Amino acid sequence: MDSFAEQLVKREDTSSDRMKKYLIYGGGIFITIVLVILAVLKMGSPISIIMLLLAGGTGYLTYFLGTSTYVEYEYTFTNGELDIDKIIAKRKRVELLSADVRKFTDFGKYSEDIADSDDLTTVISSDNIASHEYYADFECDKYGKTRLIFAPDEKILEYIKDFLPYNVKRNMK
Repeated sequence: MDSFAEQLVKREDTSSDRMKKYLIYGGGIFITIVLVILAVLKMGSPISIIMLLLAGGTGYLTYFLGTSTYVEYEYTFTNGELDIDKIIAKRKRVELLSADVRKFTDFGKYSEDIADSDDLTTVISSDNIASHEYYADFECDKYGKTRLIFAPDEKILEYIKDFLPYNVKRNMK
């Protein structure tokens, strides 16, 4: 029987994310308004058309950069293979990683006191709510020794536990 599950996880904004949004939208709106005012003051000259075009471009750039801070992660589990994609503003998809759950060397509930090493690449694809985050350590072609921090739902978690190697299941925290 095939094991298949998908989950979409929206990343919650941190205080630095909110500050970036405020700066992007505030600065963009300010610059757009200044350009429109300058265009009105220079009405009748060719510079006013350039100012209006710049104002339109600045407005669009503000929208584009501001909405690019909205991030979601899609987890897809298929027969022991866990794929994670990052979706930016519902318009761009980036493949973060693909991992064979049977090759996990460690797996469990994530907490700050879990040992870390310098040669370990950490990939965070969670919703920023620490109470239900899990971690998985494994060897990845793209990143080398990797620690994945993610927030799977019950169905994906159940499938992962079914495919874990015996020694990892026995040592689960």
